Amino acid sequence: MNLKTPLYQSHIDAKAKLVDFFGWQLPIHYGSQIEEHQSVRQAAGVFDVSHMTVIDITGTDAQTWLRSMLTNDVAKLAHNQALYSCLCNEDGGVLDDLIAYKLGDNNFRLVVNAATRDKDIAWLNEHLRDNVTLNVPDANAMLAVQGPQAQAKLAQALSTMGININVAELKRFYAVEQSGWFIGRTGYTGEDGFEVILPAELAPLLFSTLTDLGVRACGLGARDTLRLEAGMCLYGQDLDEDHTPIQSGIAWAVDVSDPKRDFIGRDVLYEQKANGTDVHQVALVLQQRGIMRAGQTVERSGSTIGKVTSGTFSPSLQKSIALARVNKPVVGACDVLIRDKPCAANAVELPFTKLL
Repeated sequence: MNLKTPLYQSHIDAKAKLVDFFGWQLPIHYGSQIEEHQSVRQAAGVFDVSHMTVIDITGTDAQTWLRSMLTNDVAKLAHNQALYSCLCNEDGGVLDDLIAYKLGDNNFRLVVNAATRDKDIAWLNEHLRDNVTLNVPDANAMLAVQGPQAQAKLAQALSTMGININVAELKRFYAVEQSGWFIGRTGYTGEDGFEVILPAELAPLLFSTLTDLGVRACGLGARDTLRLEAGMCLYGQDLDEDHTPIQSGIAWAVDVSDPKRDFIGRDVLYEQKANGTDVHQVALVLQQRGIMRAGQTVERSGSTIGKVTSGTFSPSLQKSIALARVNKPVVGACDVLIRDKPCAANAVELPFTKLL
């Protein structure tokens, strides 16, 4: 596949280095991944995330059905509020992680990963019930504006474009929908920010308006280092079908408080929340030179205890950081094999940005 977002030409014009990302042509960076990362931490950056999949769910049984499909409970949402959740199989393995928005009593929106689009839609359709309709709109684009200056810059851009949406009044993890625009105060960087779903034909104008205002165009490279510093999981690495949310460090995305809510994977997840599991996620900071990468072995006292699932160099900490999946909790020191050499690491609490 060679899929292009509505911002493809904007990326070309901005001299982005494009890469294939699950069939999509997307920017990895626009010249300096490090500078893009620091712009989001210190000011504001804009990402093209139009490859993400939007799924709208409506119908009189929409909420009841979603309560049976997702690990987190949409019944606790107020109108226009969002929550993070997982879509799991019967064994509790993670099919995908997603954001769910409640737009009305019978109206919900899911934003799911690009890599799992077909699998997610097939799974949802397989379990679809009467009085629930699933629609995948395809005439939209999606931009993420992230950073401490995101609110001010996005407000200025919207005003310049004549869009009358007051993002300053939008609380975190809430959304507003107006005149074909959908703006959620959410993100994947650990900073304040917004994810904007808008008509595809307006995306290049919003992108250029933001960059003209000094918002840095950012690619997938900075997106990955930012999310890892924030301790956020990446599907396909830190999350997969062979491991549950409990085993992957996101037990908080599993709500078993209502004994009458029978969602797919509940029995396994309830057992693990109650009694624990022999697989754990641990956050590591390397104590010497080197870069931790996915697939590297984690050792304790010379014995293998697990593998790194995500690793990178942290521009903020100036050290290598990683998430790992291990068979016993790690407190304090361990080793990561880098080029078959044991390298000293320490286990820390997430997010890594606490160490700044």
